[in-house]
Amino acid sequence: MPTIAGFDHVALSVTDLAVSVPFYSALWGLEPAVSMSDGPFRRQVFVLPGGTNLGLTEHDRPGAGFEPARAGLDHVGFAVADRDELSAWLTHLDELGVEHSGPVEADYGVAVSFTDPDGIALELFVAASALQ
Repeated sequence: MPTIAGFDHVALSVTDLAVSVPFYSALWGLEPAVSMSDGPFRRQVFVLPGGTNLGLTEHDRPGAGFEPARAGLDHVGFAVADRDELSAWLTHLDELGVEHSGPVEADYGVAVSFTDPDGIALELFVAASALQ
């Protein structure tokens, strides 16, 4: 059976890079590491801690808006080390004026959900194993 090493990148389609790049830059405290233009799209790529790349792609022909119940992407979940770090994220989101769910507890962990400027569902998540 072939194996994979993990995630290399996640690419999100956005309506306007001029809106999305500042949002994600403020969210992560990072600037895009790569900028590319290839025919019908433009992309900015953030290199996140842990090595996963998050690409934001603006297409010449944008499609319909994000809808988590439609087949495709439901949300993107970002791992957070522990409850204290999740609390720090809540403070950061509040400082940025980003509306969020607050901590939502489940048997498998704690999540904070929010959306980007295009309504793409994002989540900060602490696994139950990190809560002990």
